[in-house]
Amino acid sequence: MNAHFLQHVPFEGLGSIEPWLRMNGHAISSTKFFNSAKLPNIDEVDFLIVMGGPMSANDEDLFPWLTQEKQFIRNAIKKEKPVMGICLGAQLIASAMGANVYQNPVKEIGWFPIEAMSPSDGSTFSLPLSMDVFHWHGETFDLPPGATLLAGSQGCKNQAFQIGRSIIGLQFHLEITPESVKGLVSNCRNELVSSRYVQTEEQILAAGSHHFKGIHTQMDKILSYLSSKTSG
Repeated sequence: MNAHFLQHVPFEGLGSIEPWLRMNGHAISSTKFFNSAKLPNIDEVDFLIVMGGPMSANDEDLFPWLTQEKQFIRNAIKKEKPVMGICLGAQLIASAMGANVYQNPVKEIGWFPIEAMSPSDGSTFSLPLSMDVFHWHGETFDLPPGATLLAGSQGCKNQAFQIGRSIIGLQFHLEITPESVKGLVSNCRNELVSSRYVQTEEQILAAGSHHFKGIHTQMDKILSYLSSKTSG
């Protein structure tokens, strides 16, 4: 399987996704929009992963490649490729499929719980009933047409969704590592303004190994679930 990921800034990479892909023998390719907006032929991609970034999904005027990226996401979905979006990536999937992306009433930055809302019929991926995950976002999205809400939180109603059998958007970060948390803090610490759902830099960086083990276990399960949906 060839997994292609779309990266928007240098400090938001694959994290724990990369070792899972390599361990399972999958090839990895990428489009790094901060270097080049060149995209591959969609037929060469078996699994599309859309990463996070500090820009808005609505910033086409500032980042013209966003229009091209959304079309690429639509093409992947039309071709029934598995697609996973993380944070900005989830917002881009929502926007590409016709849903609105806009400011959430509050920012969520740090370690906060989500609660699963999956149906019990087995038609979608099931997250744990409750788990602490890592957040760094100020925007949210309406659910795209045909999407099922998988999880929400007190600070943000729409935290995860699934479209069909193989499209999953996650507003939060399950792939984050201690190194990438430090990268986010280093590059975006101006956003750490005290509020109910924004932790301090010290709180964020104090997360223990059990925090990362829990979210990486769930990311591995999502990757296994989506990779099983490839047609190749």
